[in-house]
Amino acid sequence: MRTVSHATPLRRAPVQRRSAERLTRILDACADLLDEVGYDALSTRAVALRADVPIGSVYRFFGNKRQMADALAQRNLERYAERVTERLTETDSGPEGGGWRGALDAVLDEYLAMKRTAPGFSLIDFGNQIPVGDRHAVPNHRVAERLTELLSGYLGRRPDDDLRRVFLVAVETADTLVQLAFRVAPDGDEKIIEEARELLRAYLGRVLD
Repeated sequence: MRTVSHATPLRRAPVQRRSAERLTRILDACADLLDEVGYDALSTRAVALRADVPIGSVYRFFGNKRQMADALAQRNLERYAERVTERLTETDSGPEGGGWRGALDAVLDEYLAMKRTAPGFSLIDFGNQIPVGDRHAVPNHRVAERLTELLSGYLGRRPDDDLRRVFLVAVETADTLVQLAFRVAPDGDEKIIEEARELLRAYLGRVLD
């Protein structure tokens, strides 16, 4: 079941703080430009100009815009995981409280919030929207594996193949329905989102209750 794809590695990982800050500016510029011009018109030169760094700094980390977009998708996933973790930490639900239903709300709500507000996210999310990564990349496997890591302890479940399969089916289902909701309405059709939530509750209830 562990068919998780990995993000395109950086050409060179930042070591010093200044280099890490430069990488952050590059990815921030990439995200902003994705919203403004789209992926097809995105260029490494435009990103360098927006980030106020030499073009060589972009190529220090990325060989092309595809690798840069994949790195942004991976950063999106890490930030998403942080948001979900923070949301779960702030609640007192836990396995004896809100349990998996509270976890589901956190997972879905934080994804919707990022889709509505995070720069570049509506185009690239975790790598599903444009052809980032290598041709064998399976972004939803990456997401499902991350959620399994995050939620197994919270739910008091072993992160075995059965749980991974359940989360993969849930992620694929949620992805399809949320994309539909955002095709119907710019900010996501609320009725379709609620239908998705109910469908996921019914499926997960059969497995997790």
